[in-house]
This record gives sequence, structure tokens and C-alpha cells, in this order.
Amino acid sequence: MFHPKVPTMPQPTGLVTPPAVVEPTAVIPHQDTAPAPVTPAPAAARPTVQLTPGAVVALVGGGTAVVLVVGAVLVSMLLAVAITGASVAICALVIRSLINTEAKQR
Repeated sequence: MFHPKVPTMPQPTGLVTPPAVVEPTAVIPHQDTAPAPVTPAPAAARPTVQLTPGAVVALVGGGTAVVLVVGAVLVSMLLAVAITGASVAICALVIRSLINTEAKQR
């Protein structure tokens, strides 16, 4: 019931898709006309970003918030690892103590 059933093909089918039909394209002879001179477009100067005092305060506030959030996440992860390590160490000490007291009672 749980064995996969692999389909079997009695004979190979050969080509799966029919061959593509290649249609000939028309060949256009080269014309000896000179291309129109291309004048370069004037370089559009990028608008300069002007920071207003309000924008600077917003950027500093946003950066500070990002640093505080990332710091809080990293500190919480460090605390989680430290608490897990301490609890595993305490469990190891309790188990070792139980094994030692059981061995002494015999």
C-alpha cells in the first residue's frame, strides 16, 4: 500500500514535441543612406538633495530607533542563551548529585 507505483512505458515514444518549423525571412539589401546626425541631449542635472533641519532630526531619530531596536533584540537573544546555559548546568549538577548519592547508598 505504501510502495510507490512507478509508471512503466511499454515502448519508447521517441520525440515528445514535434520539430519546430523554420520560416525563411526576407533579406533587405543595405541602403547607402547616411544616418541623420545625432545631437546629444543636454545632460539633465540631477536635483540635489537638500536636507532641512526637520529632515535631519527625522533621520537621526530614525537611526537611533533602529539602533535601539536591534540592540534590544541582540541583548534579549544573549540573555536567552545565558539563561538556557545556566538552566542546563543546574540540571547537570542535580543529575550528577542524584547519581552520586545513589551510588553511595549501595
